[in-house]
Amino acid sequence: MEFKHLSSPPLFLADNLALDFINTEYGTGDERHDCFENDLCVLEWLETAGLVPNGTEAPAGLLAEARLLRDAARTVVHAAMASVAADLTVVNSVLGKGHPETRLQWDEGAQRYRVDVRANARSPASLLWPVADALVKLVTDDKFAYVRQCEAHNCILLFHDLSKSHRRRWCSMATCGNRMKVAAFRNRKNS
Repeated sequence: MEFKHLSSPPLFLADNLALDFINTEYGTGDERHDCFENDLCVLEWLETAGLVPNGTEAPAGLLAEARLLRDAARTVVHAAMASVAADLTVVNSVLGKGHPETRLQWDEGAQRYRVDVRANARSPASLLWPVADALVKLVTDDKFAYVRQCEAHNCILLFHDLSKSHRRRWCSMATCGNRMKVAAFRNRKNS
């Protein structure tokens, strides 16, 4: 998968849309990468996540709104992990302004009713609404208890541990998991 506008490729490894959105800013220690450098980068992430069709135009202000939502979402998730309240202003704003229009329509061909959902692709909030909706579903679900932060030293990535045993420790075995296992092996060898 090629990312034309992203200098830091996004990591889709959290098993949750809202967490993958939060993880668009990642890194260890002082080395941070932000996948969102401009409106086109945000749009490309939304396309890759399957939230908007290819060719959607980026509305002005998409980058600023995406970064605000990402920071707010990270705060909400960390607050929920600590069982404390967080400021929900940004999330509720995106939910309110971006909510798609839902209509019940008769489908003549199928001879039955169907739901027609239409988003206003001209506003940042409408493009980001599915992310805010995924965040709401995540933090209100009983399985929120399985949201974890990577145990690798200084890694800030979050993931939803949906493994059978719920013992996943790292954002990715290929990166942080290997790094931590190699470090543990060296420590045992040098001891």
